[in-house]
Amino acid sequence: MNIAPRGFLECTGGPGAPLALLGVPFDGTCSYRPGARFGPAAVRDASWSLETYSPDLGADLDGPAVADLGDLELPPGSTERVLAAVADAAREVAGRGQRLVALGGEHLVTLPLVRVAAEQHPDLTLVAFDAHADLRDAYLGEPLSHATVIRRCAEILGPGRIRQFGVRSGTREEFAWMRDRGSLGPATAEGVREALAGGTGPLYLTVDVDVFDPGFLPGTGTPEPGGLDWRGFSACLGAVLGSGRPVMGADVVELSPPWDPSGASAVLAAKVVREILVGLQGLAGA
Repeated sequence: MNIAPRGFLECTGGPGAPLALLGVPFDGTCSYRPGARFGPAAVRDASWSLETYSPDLGADLDGPAVADLGDLELPPGSTERVLAAVADAAREVAGRGQRLVALGGEHLVTLPLVRVAAEQHPDLTLVAFDAHADLRDAYLGEPLSHATVIRRCAEILGPGRIRQFGVRSGTREEFAWMRDRGSLGPATAEGVREALAGGTGPLYLTVDVDVFDPGFLPGTGTPEPGGLDWRGFSACLGAVLGSGRPVMGADVVELSPPWDPSGASAVLAAKVVREILVGLQGLAGA
Protein backbone atom coordinates (compact mmCIF):
# COMPACT_ATOMS: atom_id res chain seq x y z
CA MET A 1 0.00 0.00 0.00
CA ASN A 2 1.38 3.39 -0.98
CA ILE A 3 0.81 6.16 1.56
CA ALA A 4 1.45 9.72 0.44
CA PRO A 5 3.71 11.68 2.80
CA ARG A 6 2.03 14.45 4.73
CA GLY A 7 3.23 18.01 4.75
CA PHE A 8 3.58 20.18 7.82
CA LEU A 9 0.31 20.36 9.79
CA GLU A 10 -2.30 22.00 7.52
CA CYS A 11 0.01 23.89 5.16
CA THR A 12 -1.83 23.72 1.85
CA GLY A 13 -0.70 26.89 0.10
CA GLY A 14 0.36 27.07 -3.52
CA PRO A 15 2.88 29.19 -5.45
CA GLY A 16 1.09 32.39 -4.47
CA ALA A 17 1.27 31.73 -0.72
CA PRO A 18 3.24 34.38 1.18
CA LEU A 19 5.25 31.79 3.12
CA ALA A 20 7.13 28.67 1.99
CA LEU A 21 8.45 25.74 4.02
CA LEU A 22 11.40 23.75 2.70
CA GLY A 23 13.25 20.77 4.17
CA VAL A 24 17.04 20.65 3.88
CA PRO A 25 18.04 17.10 4.95
CA PHE A 26 21.80 17.53 5.29
CA ASP A 27 24.17 16.59 8.12
CA GLY A 28 27.41 16.14 6.21
CA THR A 29 29.66 18.02 8.67
CA CYS A 30 28.17 16.57 11.85
CA SER A 31 30.94 16.18 14.43
CA TYR A 32 29.25 14.25 17.26
CA ARG A 33 25.84 12.58 16.87
CA PRO A 34 24.58 12.27 13.27
CA GLY A 35 20.96 12.13 12.20
CA ALA A 36 19.88 15.71 11.52
CA ARG A 37 19.17 14.71 7.91
CA PHE A 38 16.07 13.00 9.29
CA GLY A 39 14.89 16.19 11.00
CA PRO A 40 12.54 17.58 8.31
CA ALA A 41 10.56 14.34 8.00
CA ALA A 42 10.30 13.98 11.78
CA VAL A 43 9.10 17.57 12.21
CA ARG A 44 6.40 17.15 9.59
CA ASP A 45 5.20 13.89 11.13
CA ALA A 46 5.23 15.31 14.67
CA SER A 47 3.36 18.45 13.58
CA TRP A 48 0.14 16.48 13.32
CA SER A 49 0.14 16.05 17.10
CA LEU A 50 -0.26 19.85 17.43
CA GLU A 51 -3.23 22.15 17.15
CA THR A 52 -3.12 24.90 14.55
CA TYR A 53 -3.83 27.45 17.30
CA SER A 54 -0.97 29.15 19.15
CA PRO A 55 -2.13 30.24 22.63
CA ASP A 56 1.05 32.32 23.07
CA LEU A 57 0.51 34.29 19.85
CA GLY A 58 -3.30 34.19 19.93
CA ALA A 59 -3.63 33.12 16.30
CA ASP A 60 -4.13 30.02 14.16
CA LEU A 61 -1.76 28.68 11.57
CA ASP A 62 -3.36 29.69 8.28
CA GLY A 63 -2.77 26.61 6.13
CA PRO A 64 -3.31 28.28 2.73
CA ALA A 65 -0.77 30.96 3.67
CA VAL A 66 2.08 28.39 3.75
CA ALA A 67 3.28 26.28 0.83
CA ASP A 68 5.12 23.16 2.02
CA LEU A 69 7.61 22.53 -0.78
CA GLY A 70 8.81 19.20 0.61
CA ASP A 71 12.49 18.35 0.96
CA LEU A 72 15.24 19.61 -1.28
CA GLU A 73 17.03 16.83 -3.18
CA LEU A 74 20.72 17.30 -2.41
CA PRO A 75 23.82 16.09 -4.26
CA PRO A 76 25.86 13.59 -2.24
CA GLY A 77 29.51 13.92 -1.40
CA SER A 78 30.14 17.66 -1.72
CA THR A 79 29.34 20.24 0.94
CA GLU A 80 29.94 23.08 -1.52
CA ARG A 81 27.44 21.64 -4.01
CA VAL A 82 24.87 21.16 -1.25
CA LEU A 83 25.21 24.78 -0.15
CA ALA A 84 24.92 25.94 -3.76
CA ALA A 85 21.73 23.89 -4.21
CA VAL A 86 20.23 25.39 -1.04
CA ALA A 87 21.08 28.89 -2.26
CA ASP A 88 19.50 28.23 -5.65
CA ALA A 89 16.30 27.00 -4.01
CA ALA A 90 16.20 30.02 -1.70
CA ARG A 91 16.60 32.40 -4.65
CA GLU A 92 13.76 30.65 -6.46
CA VAL A 93 11.49 31.07 -3.43
CA ALA A 94 12.52 34.73 -3.05
CA GLY A 95 11.81 35.28 -6.74
CA ARG A 96 8.19 34.31 -6.08
CA GLY A 97 7.99 36.87 -3.32
CA GLN A 98 7.69 34.26 -0.57
CA ARG A 99 9.35 34.29 2.83
CA LEU A 100 11.15 31.02 3.44
CA VAL A 101 11.21 28.90 6.61
CA ALA A 102 13.69 26.04 6.29
CA LEU A 103 13.79 22.76 8.22
CA GLY A 104 17.25 21.36 8.87
CA GLY A 105 19.39 19.50 8.73
CA GLU A 106 22.51 20.69 10.46
CA HIS A 107 23.23 24.34 11.19
CA LEU A 108 25.53 24.87 8.21
CA VAL A 109 22.42 25.05 5.98
CA THR A 110 21.80 28.49 7.48
CA LEU A 111 24.80 29.91 5.61
CA PRO A 112 23.35 29.89 2.06
CA LEU A 113 19.96 30.98 3.39
CA VAL A 114 21.52 34.04 5.04
CA ARG A 115 23.60 34.72 1.95
CA VAL A 116 20.48 34.85 -0.25
CA ALA A 117 18.51 36.88 2.29
CA ALA A 118 21.37 39.40 2.44
CA GLU A 119 21.33 39.70 -1.35
CA GLN A 120 17.73 40.85 -1.06
CA HIS A 121 18.25 42.89 2.13
CA PRO A 122 21.79 44.30 2.51
CA ASP A 123 21.00 45.69 5.98
CA LEU A 124 19.99 42.26 7.33
CA THR A 125 20.68 41.27 10.94
CA LEU A 126 21.02 37.63 11.96
CA VAL A 127 19.24 36.60 15.18
CA ALA A 128 20.58 33.23 16.37
CA PHE A 129 19.28 31.05 19.20
CA ASP A 130 21.88 28.35 19.85
CA ALA A 131 23.69 26.60 22.68
CA HIS A 132 26.97 26.98 20.79
CA ALA A 133 28.82 30.00 19.49
CA ASP A 134 29.59 28.40 16.07
CA LEU A 135 32.26 31.07 15.56
CA ARG A 136 35.34 28.97 14.86
CA ASP A 137 37.26 30.05 11.80
CA ALA A 138 37.72 26.36 10.97
CA TYR A 139 36.88 23.07 12.65
CA LEU A 140 39.38 20.24 12.11
CA GLY A 141 40.75 22.30 9.25
CA GLU A 142 37.37 22.72 7.56
CA PRO A 143 36.00 26.28 7.16
CA LEU A 144 32.52 25.03 6.17
CA SER A 145 31.10 23.32 9.24
CA HIS A 146 28.21 23.52 11.64
CA ALA A 147 30.84 24.79 14.11
CA THR A 148 31.79 27.72 11.86
CA VAL A 149 28.43 28.80 10.44
CA ILE A 150 27.91 31.99 12.46
CA ARG A 151 31.49 33.09 11.71
CA ARG A 152 30.82 32.65 7.98
CA CYS A 153 27.53 34.55 8.30
CA ALA A 154 29.34 37.39 10.09
CA GLU A 155 31.71 37.64 7.13
CA ILE A 156 28.67 38.22 4.90
CA LEU A 157 26.73 40.58 7.15
CA GLY A 158 29.45 42.21 9.21
CA PRO A 159 30.03 41.35 12.90
CA GLY A 160 27.86 44.27 14.03
CA ARG A 161 24.79 42.56 12.62
CA ILE A 162 24.93 39.33 14.58
CA ARG A 163 22.75 38.85 17.67
CA GLN A 164 23.18 35.62 19.65
CA PHE A 165 21.11 34.20 22.51
CA GLY A 166 21.38 31.05 24.58
CA VAL A 167 25.08 30.40 23.92
CA ARG A 168 26.64 28.42 26.76
CA SER A 169 29.39 26.50 24.99
CA GLY A 170 32.38 27.61 22.93
CA THR A 171 36.11 28.15 22.95
CA ARG A 172 37.83 30.94 24.84
CA GLU A 173 38.41 32.66 21.50
CA GLU A 174 34.75 32.44 20.53
CA PHE A 175 33.60 34.03 23.78
CA ALA A 176 36.20 36.78 23.32
CA TRP A 177 34.82 37.37 19.77
CA MET A 178 31.28 37.74 21.13
CA ARG A 179 32.41 39.97 23.99
CA ASP A 180 34.46 42.25 21.77
CA ARG A 181 31.62 42.69 19.28
CA GLY A 182 28.73 42.73 21.73
CA SER A 183 26.90 40.00 19.84
CA LEU A 184 25.81 37.88 22.82
CA GLY A 185 22.75 38.85 24.85
CA PRO A 186 20.82 37.14 27.62
CA ALA A 187 18.20 34.64 26.43
CA THR A 188 15.29 36.51 27.97
CA ALA A 189 12.51 38.57 26.44
CA GLU A 190 14.05 41.71 27.93
CA GLY A 191 17.48 40.77 26.61
CA VAL A 192 16.14 40.21 23.10
CA ARG A 193 14.19 43.46 23.12
CA GLU A 194 17.25 45.38 24.28
CA ALA A 195 19.50 43.77 21.66
CA LEU A 196 17.10 44.60 18.80
CA ALA A 197 16.07 48.05 20.01
CA GLY A 198 17.19 51.03 18.03
CA GLY A 199 17.57 49.16 14.76
CA THR A 200 15.19 49.30 11.84
CA GLY A 201 16.65 46.79 9.39
CA PRO A 202 15.14 43.38 8.66
CA LEU A 203 15.97 40.21 10.55
CA TYR A 204 16.78 36.61 9.70
CA LEU A 205 16.01 34.12 12.48
CA THR A 206 17.87 30.85 13.02
CA VAL A 207 16.94 28.45 15.81
CA ASP A 208 19.28 25.59 16.63
CA VAL A 209 17.10 23.36 18.78
CA ASP A 210 19.99 22.64 21.13
CA VAL A 211 19.20 26.05 22.61
CA PHE A 212 16.67 24.04 24.63
CA ASP A 213 17.86 22.17 27.70
CA PRO A 214 18.43 18.50 26.78
CA GLY A 215 16.00 17.59 29.55
CA PHE A 216 13.31 18.99 27.25
CA LEU A 217 14.91 18.20 23.87
CA PRO A 218 17.49 15.39 23.97
CA GLY A 219 17.18 14.61 20.25
CA THR A 220 19.93 16.82 18.91
CA GLY A 221 23.45 16.31 17.68
CA THR A 222 25.32 18.19 20.41
CA PRO A 223 23.20 18.53 23.56
CA GLU A 224 24.36 21.08 26.12
CA PRO A 225 22.96 21.35 29.69
CA GLY A 226 21.61 24.63 31.00
CA GLY A 227 19.28 25.59 28.18
CA LEU A 228 15.85 27.12 27.75
CA ASP A 229 12.47 25.61 28.47
CA TRP A 230 9.43 26.28 26.28
CA ARG A 231 8.23 29.30 28.24
CA GLY A 232 11.62 30.96 28.06
CA PHE A 233 11.95 30.37 24.35
CA SER A 234 8.40 31.48 23.58
CA ALA A 235 8.97 34.75 25.42
CA CYS A 236 12.17 35.35 23.42
CA LEU A 237 10.45 34.55 20.13
CA GLY A 238 7.63 36.92 21.03
CA ALA A 239 10.22 39.65 21.58
CA VAL A 240 11.71 39.02 18.13
CA LEU A 241 8.30 39.07 16.44
CA GLY A 242 7.27 42.15 18.40
CA SER A 243 10.47 44.10 17.74
CA GLY A 244 8.90 46.10 14.94
CA ARG A 245 11.57 44.79 12.57
CA PRO A 246 10.45 42.51 9.72
CA VAL A 247 11.59 38.89 9.84
CA MET A 248 12.43 38.03 6.25
CA GLY A 249 13.20 34.35 6.73
CA ALA A 250 13.94 31.69 9.31
CA ASP A 251 15.21 28.17 9.86
CA VAL A 252 14.95 25.52 12.57
CA VAL A 253 17.93 23.17 12.59
CA GLU A 254 19.80 20.36 14.36
CA LEU A 255 16.89 18.11 15.33
CA SER A 256 18.37 14.60 15.29
CA PRO A 257 15.39 12.29 15.83
CA PRO A 258 17.32 9.00 16.19
CA TRP A 259 18.59 10.25 19.57
CA ASP A 260 15.11 10.55 21.07
CA PRO A 261 13.03 7.42 20.42
CA SER A 262 10.17 8.95 22.41
CA GLY A 263 9.56 11.50 19.64
CA ALA A 264 9.15 14.32 22.17
CA SER A 265 12.05 16.29 20.68
CA ALA A 266 10.41 16.27 17.25
CA VAL A 267 7.15 17.53 18.77
CA LEU A 268 8.96 20.41 20.47
CA ALA A 269 10.80 21.27 17.24
CA ALA A 270 7.50 21.16 15.33
CA LYS A 271 5.99 23.53 17.86
CA VAL A 272 8.86 25.95 17.27
CA VAL A 273 8.15 25.79 13.53
CA ARG A 274 4.43 26.36 14.07
CA GLU A 275 5.08 29.41 16.24
CA ILE A 276 7.44 30.90 13.66
CA LEU A 277 4.95 30.32 10.84
CA VAL A 278 2.09 31.83 12.85
CA GLY A 279 4.24 34.83 13.72
CA LEU A 280 5.48 35.33 10.16
CA GLN A 281 2.04 35.06 8.60
CA GLY A 282 1.04 38.08 10.68
CA LEU A 283 4.18 39.99 9.70
CA ALA A 284 3.69 39.07 6.06
CA GLY A 285 0.09 40.27 6.11
CA ALA A 286 -1.20 36.81 5.38
